[in-house]
Amino acid sequence: MYLVISPLRVGFVVDEFSDGDPELRARRAVSFGGNAAAYAEERPDYPVAAVRWALEPVADRRPLRVLDLAAGTGKLTGVLLRSGVDVANLVAVEPDPAMLAELRRRLPQVRAVEGAAERIPLGDGTVDAVVVGQAMHWFDLDRALPEIHRVLADGGVLAGLWNTDDDRVPWVAEMRRVSRSGVPSVGDGLKPLDLGEWFPGFERADFPHAQRRTAESMAATVGTHSRVLVLDDAERAAVMARLLGYLRATPETEGEFDLPIVTLTVRARRAG
Repeated sequence: MYLVISPLRVGFVVDEFSDGDPELRARRAVSFGGNAAAYAEERPDYPVAAVRWALEPVADRRPLRVLDLAAGTGKLTGVLLRSGVDVANLVAVEPDPAMLAELRRRLPQVRAVEGAAERIPLGDGTVDAVVVGQAMHWFDLDRALPEIHRVLADGGVLAGLWNTDDDRVPWVAEMRRVSRSGVPSVGDGLKPLDLGEWFPGFERADFPHAQRRTAESMAATVGTHSRVLVLDDAERAAVMARLLGYLRATPETEGEFDLPIVTLTVRARRAG
């Protein structure tokens, strides 16, 4: 999931794989549930600073009602709680039953319900903020944006967060190259992120982040990416063996190390 800004700022773009195989994209979108426990264990969370920035336009509302949309296993949900969002005013919505079950197991105090961005099981104007972690690129935005607009109160905020490996670091760039496969990866099918009439403008901020890893846990993290999950057994095994070999032979990834991450964050106010 990769976003970039062009020099002309047309260029906030999200990798939607839209120019590729629609069947493959659909398989990638639903590939996470079969690996929900690994996703919860191995994926990074999000910086508290990024979450607080996302919520800043509505931070003075009392109560502050927040929807974590496409919440997965609760990686962002937990950070919302640590950022000061009251559990009584937080709801998580997730379409995949296995991911939802993992969220409920890990965060039983959070109200977590089945639903999707295109079909949100909440009433009109019932939340002040909708936050989306690592998932907006999977939405059918033509259907999701009016739904998000509907559940947001006047002046409410929509925010998206994406963790991206910082490939300005040479060993990270090489790790990305080594782990390539026959399935499209970062940069394929890039399209402008258009929030349309519902959210006519947005702001962006980037936040440094890191995840403590070993060679084995770094490979396990890569193994939760959709581009790896949809490979056949032989190709997946070859990719993982190649990646582990690289990590074990690289001085920067000896023992425990920090994976450098940039958390790309956007926010936009609901159009009146």
